[in-house]
Amino acid sequence: MAPERPTIERRILGACDAAPPRIPVLVGGCGSGRTSLLLRIAERIDPHGSQYIDAERTASTPEEFWAAVAAASPYVARTASPPARTSRASSRTAFDNLLAFFEHARAHDGGTPTFLIDELLELRTFESFPGLRGALREVVAALTRSPNRFVLATRFANRARRLLRRAGDRMEVIDVPPLSAAETASTLRRLGVERDYGGHTELARLVHALADGRPSYVRTLGAALTAAEGAGAGDPVRALADQMAVGAPLCQACRLCYEVRLGRARGYGALKAILHVLADEEPLTLTAIARRLGRTAGSTKDYLLWLEDVDLVQVERKRYSFGDPLLRLWVRLHSRPAPPDRTDLLRETQEYAVSRLPFMEPAAAAAAPVRNDRPAGAERAWSIIEID
Repeated sequence: MAPERPTIERRILGACDAAPPRIPVLVGGCGSGRTSLLLRIAERIDPHGSQYIDAERTASTPEEFWAAVAAASPYVARTASPPARTSRASSRTAFDNLLAFFEHARAHDGGTPTFLIDELLELRTFESFPGLRGALREVVAALTRSPNRFVLATRFANRARRLLRRAGDRMEVIDVPPLSAAETASTLRRLGVERDYGGHTELARLVHALADGRPSYVRTLGAALTAAEGAGAGDPVRALADQMAVGAPLCQACRLCYEVRLGRARGYGALKAILHVLADEEPLTLTAIARRLGRTAGSTKDYLLWLEDVDLVQVERKRYSFGDPLLRLWVRLHSRPAPPDRTDLLRETQEYAVSRLPFMEPAAAAAAPVRNDRPAGAERAWSIIEID
């Protein structure tokens, strides 16, 4: 059910088909659709003639990773020794085999392989093994030397840009853009969210603003709208409130994003405290954050740099805020001693919805053709501005 992204897909395929081929590196936040794009590109290139590798799932030891990649590959390893999972094969040897495989592998018919590596930066875990302190840089160097084709992806945009700063012209960083309101409308239609043309356009604009255009958030809200019955049917704000409850799919997605990013950063406890401060009020200056934390400006600056490093916060004109507005709502609701009750969920999501109204795309951009068949005087199914 992933939305089609023809413009960005053409850019990725154009990079792969260039002479010599460039290496597109997709960067985007949680729910941006990086994995869906990689899998769609794999299908378009050749579902049986490409290899998708989820490094986040499989990167453990270099020996285990090399064995897993080789066992699942449709390609021939010409210069690497056979994979081994035993301790007799050193981490360095296994890692060298992996690099040689990426660099020199060939298809059985002699064709050029295409590797699609999701969450490439997870290979940084190898740097804790003897002799592999620069493992991630070595991987990038091997990929840029190889005549093979690669498409890479990561959720850590700032880290990726730093890593690739000296990688040469072959690497092409591509920011995965949010869905447009028109793409949101198309996604909702495929999910079965039916409404007249005018009503569907208006609904899509609101869902687009609430979800910040992130494909996975749009799909989750769309599925909730399709399943809703009774008074909440067709109301995206109520659907969002339901999805922010403990155990709901969107709540779980936000929690995963929050924990994965914090888990890759330094200073876990202090970073959570800063996120709690920004959840209460944003944007804030460094001085304001330090005052609320009761810490020095120097230590607070370090904490903020670590949060920027994993793309949890962004800074504009020396003021810090969340990079993902929906994640900020999740932190407001779930950084308390007890889970939010129904009143908390409805109040916070109503306030969030009102704050997102300025980000709604103009109606003309939401869908085409636009035909408003709603009878005169008909009411919307939602009521986001009816807040006490």
